[in-house]
Amino acid sequence: MAPLRSARRRQGHRTRRVAVLLITIAAGLGVLPGVAVAAPAGQQLNAADAALLNGVRLAGLWEMPAGQMAAEKGQNRTVRQIGAEIASEHEELDRLTVEAANKLGATIPTDPTAEQKGWLSEMQNASGARFDQIFVTRLRVAHGKIFPVIGAVRASTRDPVIRKLAEDANKFVMHHMQMLESTGLVRWPELPPAALPAPGNDGLLAAASANAGPQVGVSSTVVWLVFLAALGTGGIATYRILRRN
Repeated sequence: MAPLRSARRRQGHRTRRVAVLLITIAAGLGVLPGVAVAAPAGQQLNAADAALLNGVRLAGLWEMPAGQMAAEKGQNRTVRQIGAEIASEHEELDRLTVEAANKLGATIPTDPTAEQKGWLSEMQNASGARFDQIFVTRLRVAHGKIFPVIGAVRASTRDPVIRKLAEDANKFVMHHMQMLESTGLVRWPELPPAALPAPGNDGLLAAASANAGPQVGVSSTVVWLVFLAALGTGGIATYRILRRN
């Protein structure tokens, strides 16, 4: 009887630990917009895949109007051309993202975040050379934040739909960064530093280990922590860049 009671106590401890972890994960997911996922029966979209799907969708929701704005009011001819191309390519990428979400039965955002809306308002209120600088700075930092997430998810996802979306997004984002950099307005020393892994830790790439199975596991929290850390670092760097104008 004693061994049986001991086994039951160990099982009870494990159950409580799992419950605490699940509550922690749920709380973390609630911080980010558009993470609710309604997957078809027998399929569940895990945290890393959902991070990519929602991140790419949110990027398009604010970068399309930002590009259109640049095409219309950019002072520099190159900025106007790049703005039009970014808007057009994001329209195509957004279509691919919606198609992927439909295939997966996933719910994705329909509006930019409050922060992204603030960036658009900032651009609307700017003109001339200041508008050009804000446009290039905001979009270059934003593309730099989503780029490592795309690579991490592409490296580990088990879902062919997400894998294809990651490949498409990688091409678009790389092209957009190159175009933005061609303006000569990127302030390289002031870009956010890369989130390099700590010794003995796979860092950002390990974050995509949430793709190890259909359930949302403990490692999924790393995805959101890295994503939030990147957002915070990018926001601070952007503020410092624009404050010097």
